[in-house]
Amino acid sequence: MLKIKNIITLFTLIATVSITNAQIKVGDHFPDVQLQNNKNAVVKLNSFKDKTVLVDFWASWCAPCRLANKNLVKMYNQYKGQNFEIVGISIDNDKTKWLKAIEKDKMKHQQLIDPKGFDAKTAVTFGVDALPSTFLFDASGKLIAINPTEAQIIAQIKKNNK
Repeated sequence: MLKIKNIITLFTLIATVSITNAQIKVGDHFPDVQLQNNKNAVVKLNSFKDKTVLVDFWASWCAPCRLANKNLVKMYNQYKGQNFEIVGISIDNDKTKWLKAIEKDKMKHQQLIDPKGFDAKTAVTFGVDALPSTFLFDASGKLIAINPTEAQIIAQIKKNNK
């Protein structure tokens, strides 16, 4: 009986935490997040207003993320001069592996780390439960798509540059 009571208490606690940390939704604005980048500087996520911003959650140990990085590097190189920014947020626990992955994948776009895996505050705020996960924000800082296609991203970049 005590085990059942403990399980019910645990589920109630999890539900309460999930409700208070509900993930952002389309239409919401940049959450107030600041993280350390790969150059040891603190970066505020909401400092990227006036640009189309793709926030990309990834990790060095995630094979699909590493494949996606190749496309992100190409996209960034092609559109970086058009008010477009990619902000990678790694949930790596090992900073050294994260830094090596950035170098190996030749990622020049902004790289941040929230090193607590899926329990990282940023991952919880965004509702990240799988990697890679991407979030597209317009120039006003409003979330317009979750896991957008490449065509959706390019269309938004072009819309912002008219």
